Amino acid sequence: MYLLFFSLTILMGIAVGWAIGANDAANSLGTAVGSRVLNLKQAIVLIVIFGFLGAFLQGSHVTHTIGKGIVPIDKLGKTSALYVALVASFAACAWVVLATYWKMPISTSHSIVGAVAGAGLSIHASVNWKVIQDVFICWIFTPIGAAVLGYIFYRIFKNVFYRLIPRRYLKATLTVLIITSGCYVAYSWGANDVANSVGVISGAGILTPNASIILGGSAIVLGITTWGYKVIGTIGSEITNLAPIMAFSAQLASAINVHIYTLFGIPVSTSHSIVGAIFGVGMVRGMHVLNLRIIREIVVCWLATPFISGIISFMALKAIMVFVKIS
Repeated sequence: MYLLFFSLTILMGIAVGWAIGANDAANSLGTAVGSRVLNLKQAIVLIVIFGFLGAFLQGSHVTHTIGKGIVPIDKLGKTSALYVALVASFAACAWVVLATYWKMPISTSHSIVGAVAGAGLSIHASVNWKVIQDVFICWIFTPIGAAVLGYIFYRIFKNVFYRLIPRRYLKATLTVLIITSGCYVAYSWGANDVANSVGVISGAGILTPNASIILGGSAIVLGITTWGYKVIGTIGSEITNLAPIMAFSAQLASAINVHIYTLFGIPVSTSHSIVGAIFGVGMVRGMHVLNLRIIREIVVCWLATPFISGIISFMALKAIMVFVKIS
């Protein structure tokens, strides 16, 4: 029985990584697609490369927080740790897949944090509410910080570029900058979000941290290539129509924002960051250019995410406990 659930936990970790790749790929170069600098296939190739590099080189920062900081999974019994990892991965995956089907860019960070907390509560494990509080505060400031940076960058760049760059070089320069900043977003996303797929697996001692990161990074790549196109359209064109200079400003703001949190080991939402950044650059041109309906729908999904994944996780582990004794 243990071997069965061990295998299922590995598979669910892969499934979460796949779901993250499918939902969050848009956060990296969706704006580049929306501004017609890249086509969909070109964007996916670059997201795959730089997202995996971020996961492999700096993914360990946030993996520790997800795996041990919310619920001390490494201090639970062997069986308890396994089941917490299994149901948390299942709950996070289920909600992210559903949101991706709806083309909603939600937070996979919110989903896995809520799921881990829900699983911990179901077995009366110690939940570190201080860490959750700190993470929650950072979640609030993620879109706000990105919006502020996006607003500032766009106001600066829209004047600087058209004054300093000769007209004949303008398009080529913007293309290079948009692609470069998009790759930076993909890198910072991979570094922050790989923990959402394998943090609990690493924390439970099922795989070593390095093996977990490679597994999660590979699963994310699979998600990008198979279903990543669905949310890219929402990010790229449905919030506001993006001119190239707007896309560059939004991507740079989002990448810097997420990378700072990653260095401190804080799991934040790249979805919150890029949507906030797009909102910020859109504000420079006025509220009338923003699709407030789609923004409202996105925010509702954001607010619901940790609670829905937490409830799914709590109920799933309670259901397992009816049939299996957990120690």
